[in-house]
Amino acid sequence: MALSVIMIEDDEDLAELLVDFLRKCGIEVTTFPDPFIGISAININKYDLLILDLSLPGLDGLEICKEVREKSDIPIIISSARSDVEDKIIGLELGADDYLPKPYEPKELYARIMSVIRRYRKSDKEIEQKSNFVLNEDARTISFKGSILKLTQAEYEVLSLLIERIGCVVSRRDLIRFAPSLRDESESRSLDVLISRIRAKINDNSKNPEFLHSIRGIGYRLTR
Repeated sequence: MALSVIMIEDDEDLAELLVDFLRKCGIEVTTFPDPFIGISAININKYDLLILDLSLPGLDGLEICKEVREKSDIPIIISSARSDVEDKIIGLELGADDYLPKPYEPKELYARIMSVIRRYRKSDKEIEQKSNFVLNEDARTISFKGSILKLTQAEYEVLSLLIERIGCVVSRRDLIRFAPSLRDESESRSLDVLISRIRAKINDNSKNPEFLHSIRGIGYRLTR
């Protein structure tokens, strides 16, 4: 399956050049010159990597990097003509995986993409091997200690997000926002019921949890 990359870049000539080259290399690229539309696309769709310009109309690329990293672990390569070393340092501190100063050859961007993807895939494999939870998005299944859990749609949505952010605290707001089955609820009480059901299916004690921890006033954290 081809890699799916999103590019937020307002230089349409450069974007077209890069898209043509990367597609010849087997990488599908979706471009957005408008940063706000680009952020919305990341929230809705699943991409393998983000190529991000910094000098964008209406919103600085560093702010985009910060916002995206707070919600997603998508690999980020900053592609920018800004030569200030502080921009590079800040970008990397905000969670970018690489910083490629313009101008550059498209083949260098391709090499950087493949390098970052290899690092992420190796990391994902290591995490999966160490974790009691394994998420299979294609089959829409979740395994716990080697056995597939029998989950409702809402339980799957909540647990899959916790697995994607394993080790991190996920707010109640994010769990409700990213679980389509919960979006029509007038209040978040149903989330507590779902968490209780998930705990029961993994034999986790709510008073002394081993895996699914409640963070009072914030949300939940899943551990391996």
